[in-house]
Amino acid sequence: MKIAVDVRMSGKSGIGAFIDNMLPTFFKSGNEILLIDPQIKPFSLREMFFFPRELIKKINDCDAYFTPYCNIPGRLFGRGIKVPIFSTIHDVIFLDLPLAGKVGTILRKLIYQRSINKSRELFTVSEFSKSRILANLKCKKPITVVYNGVPLYNEETDNGIQKDDTIIFVGNIKAHKGLKTLVPAFMKAREILSQANDDISQAQDPARPLPRLLIVGSKENFRTSDTELEALLKNAETDAIQFTGFVPDKELKNLIERARLLVQPSLYEGFGIPPLQALYSGTKAVISDIPVFKEIYKELPVTYFKAGDASDLAQKIAAQYADKSPLPPVERIYSYRLSAQAVLNRISESVRIKE
Repeated sequence: MKIAVDVRMSGKSGIGAFIDNMLPTFFKSGNEILLIDPQIKPFSLREMFFFPRELIKKINDCDAYFTPYCNIPGRLFGRGIKVPIFSTIHDVIFLDLPLAGKVGTILRKLIYQRSINKSRELFTVSEFSKSRILANLKCKKPITVVYNGVPLYNEETDNGIQKDDTIIFVGNIKAHKGLKTLVPAFMKAREILSQANDDISQAQDPARPLPRLLIVGSKENFRTSDTELEALLKNAETDAIQFTGFVPDKELKNLIERARLLVQPSLYEGFGIPPLQALYSGTKAVISDIPVFKEIYKELPVTYFKAGDASDLAQKIAAQYADKSPLPPVERIYSYRLSAQAVLNRISESVRIKE
């Protein structure tokens, strides 16, 4: 079988990681893979209405077209993609949360619906996302859940690495990531741990170092219109909060392995990969009790806190940071190799059935 695959987001985070970690399995599958990588911005008018004829022709010479997102090329005049299309909707956060304003929300809904209408079948990354697609959009097409995994570079880890005094957050400033909950919770957790250290010192035992919060990303990229959060971050360094700036994959792997704890305070996710990276690296994870995390991590040794509750998070951070017992063995349930094979199997079965 010959499959055309859109790889325009390759090398980027998020969707890029999704396709980059699947491609090795695609190439080893025995199928012929045609990479589609024109210098055309996804979701642009040019992509949707003026995609190059020569590329459309190459796609139509294949048996199927797979896109790791919900963007589908087309032409206003002339022949568009005629082979079966298989697209991916990772989440519908813009329909569930008011992040883009009324016009932005309408436009995104049209894009999601266009993807559904033009696809033979769809993929998503959790049962939660599948349920939200069905709740927000008109979809009678089959939806297959293919879970995310840890990046391939993260699969081999050194579980004997020495832990340091860092608590790590991997994400961005967007409201749904929960940084506004994490920052005050972290500061409160330091107060709790400081008091515990005073008690230990009075017992003539060595006090343990207080944690540092490591935010993976650039401080400049964390500028926000949220004045409350901006005020919290203004004197970040004096509160033992550090921004890493851009971190390449190998360094991120090392930071997660060395951290004593990873915190994911998200209010909404389609999947949520960083806690999985932490667990596979021997690092404990404290995560919000949102429905998708209850689904993804139900069989894994994580600590939940009440989403949006800084006080509860502070208590959980302090307790887990003070607990020096090692993380129990973690079953490796999720893998991009398994997900890639599931995508290929579903495409092959669907194309064969319709022939």
